[in-house]
Amino acid sequence: MTDTQEHDPAPRSTLLPPPKRWWGGIGPDERRWLSIAFVWCLILFSGMYIWMGIGDQQTPIESYRIDRDTFQAEAEEFMAAYAVGEEDGIPVVAPPPGEDVYLQASQFQFRPILELQRGHTYRLLVSSTDVQHGLSLQPVNLNFQVLPGYLYVIRLTPDELGEFSLVCNEYCGLGHHVMTGKIAVVD
Repeated sequence: MTDTQEHDPAPRSTLLPPPKRWWGGIGPDERRWLSIAFVWCLILFSGMYIWMGIGDQQTPIESYRIDRDTFQAEAEEFMAAYAVGEEDGIPVVAPPPGEDVYLQASQFQFRPILELQRGHTYRLLVSSTDVQHGLSLQPVNLNFQVLPGYLYVIRLTPDELGEFSLVCNEYCGLGHHVMTGKIAVVD
């Protein structure tokens, strides 16, 4: 017999059920932390709605159904009308300020490269001609999912000069890692 069994008046087995009331009441420390957690949840939840009103972070987007072939024809017509050059086989277009601007997502590129005027508002019309893509405009941090058969209309007012990268952030196939595009903002 071991020392623990000698002093324990009733040896316990792990096969016996626990006593009927095995829990105790909530202690003061637990009550305090539960109250803090609940209040913090309420603050964060209400913060979402407050930020929607004052945060100026609303995504300016509309979406419509469109036939893939129709979109591709309109995008090709747009590229032919406003082409100013070519870069690595991708047309560079410079539409007049305020025009509708087409951006075509297809494996594994965004077409065309856009030259936009700073301070002017454009309607960026985006669609996919093949599979699901993502559109991430950095460093502005605009992120959209681009599905075939849907036209996404994004109101965009560039206010900084420079070149901005477009990156596909939805896996679209083996060449996904090279799917990039560009928007150049000029005066």
